[in-house]
Amino acid sequence: MDSLAAAPGTGPATSPIPVLRPTRVRKSFSDLPTDRALVMGILNVTPDSFSDGGRFATADDAIAEGLRMHYAGADIVDVGGESTRPNADRISVEEEQKRIIPVVETLVKAGALVSVDTMHASTAAKAIDAGAAIVNDVSGLDFDPAMPALIAERGVHYVLMHQRGNPQTMDSLADYDDVVEDVISELTGIRDTFCAAGVAPEQIILDPGIGFAKTEAHNWALLRSLERFNDLGNRVLIGASRKRFLGTLLSTAGKAAAPAERSDASVAVSALAAASGVWCVRVHDVASNLDAVKVAAAWKTT
Repeated sequence: MDSLAAAPGTGPATSPIPVLRPTRVRKSFSDLPTDRALVMGILNVTPDSFSDGGRFATADDAIAEGLRMHYAGADIVDVGGESTRPNADRISVEEEQKRIIPVVETLVKAGALVSVDTMHASTAAKAIDAGAAIVNDVSGLDFDPAMPALIAERGVHYVLMHQRGNPQTMDSLADYDDVVEDVISELTGIRDTFCAAGVAPEQIILDPGIGFAKTEAHNWALLRSLERFNDLGNRVLIGASRKRFLGTLLSTAGKAAAPAERSDASVAVSALAAASGVWCVRVHDVASNLDAVKVAAAWKTT
């Protein structure tokens, strides 16, 4: 894959891709800015993700898009090979690794700071070997029992997201006495399990799991309560980009807005989340969301 790269912001995913920039220095966690919320670009190497499934299903197209995100200013590129949209079909671990490991390797060589979006410890291990610095795990309460020991041993950063069930069952499990308090209780319980296995608290990043086993009302309640999550002592990541609850908000004549029509609303959420003090926003559109978090930082400090 060393022959693959893309100039910043040029051409569609299917356009010719020039040689990797040889002078790119690999970005590390210590290089990340601390004066604003970070921007994590979403790279789905899948045929069936809800927003861009199929656009970057080949390694070449995925690498080109990941490089575009990197050169557009993404602080982190999050590479995933399995869709987690409601009712998505599961794939084998072997297929997941086949999709994403070449992409991770090449983006790391280009200097990107890479996160791997996986629920499987074996995939996480291979991605870490390939240079990934973050494991973004959306499995929630049903995490791989091998994951805590892996994160402790390898010392990488770990995004612990709240979810109940799986893509087939999560919508039926959106039942809370108090969604904010219940999510906090369940998240911190898993966090404590990881810490008991030897994971350092500073390795853990908390994600309330917008859209996962949550109704529209639950999502808005969580977003209005981001300060509560910030107070838990861990960095906080928010992933609301183009999600279903924004489509409902933007409905016209009873029809939800399509994912591609939710980008401006996603940018608004990023600005508000950044102003609320979150560490990172996970988004599809890097440039516009980078502008949003910069505005939020200026709003707070100038």
